[in-house]
Amino acid sequence: VPEGVEGEVPYRGPLNAVLYQMIGGLHQSMFYIGAHNIAEMPERGKFIRITDAGLRESHPHDIVMTAEAPNYSGRQ
Repeated sequence: VPEGVEGEVPYRGPLNAVLYQMIGGLHQSMFYIGAHNIAEMPERGKFIRITDAGLRESHPHDIVMTAEAPNYSGRQ
């Protein structure tokens, strides 16, 4: 889920299907860091170094940018 950007995506179906995917992503990230609840996430999370390819992949994609975010330039 892109953070810090404003954009549009094509219709993907009912909201419950999209929320199901988002909740699944949150659940998996909690599992990766060993957090039992959302409150534990800041305590257990850590920053790691990633490759240039990983950085490109982690940026928002598959959306139509409607406004450029101050912390992200799509011209990379």
